[in-house]
Amino acid sequence: MQESFGAYIPFVDHLGFELVFFDEGQSELRYTPEPEHMNSFNVTHGGAVMSLLDVTLATAARSVDKGMGVVTIEMKTSFMQPATGTLTAKGRLMHRTGSMAFTEGTLYDAAGHACAHATATFKYVKRDAAASELHEVATD
Repeated sequence: MQESFGAYIPFVDHLGFELVFFDEGQSELRYTPEPEHMNSFNVTHGGAVMSLLDVTLATAARSVDKGMGVVTIEMKTSFMQPATGTLTAKGRLMHRTGSMAFTEGTLYDAAGHACAHATATFKYVKRDAAASELHEVATD
């Protein structure tokens, strides 16, 4: 069970993401895809790549206030080349307001080549918010 993210996230635990760094607006996660995480070309499925980037960017957003949670408002991902081997994603908090975080990050393959890049916007939410409240988070 992965507790180092500040919350237990079953999907993150299932995929096996490892938190490497989480402080001062920066984050780094590592992930070794399993055979069931591949696509029909035998490279890491785009959904797994996007999930890793989403968690990495969310972690960067939370790194300046680890008691807060975040929910993804929007995310754009550009795929540059196939992602193979053990993957490393690095995220950065570019700007924040009292309620929003603006982030960017890059995913690298085992050889250090950039495979995907993403930007995302997150809404800060109190960690003790009930799950039903998260479905009604205002974006203003």
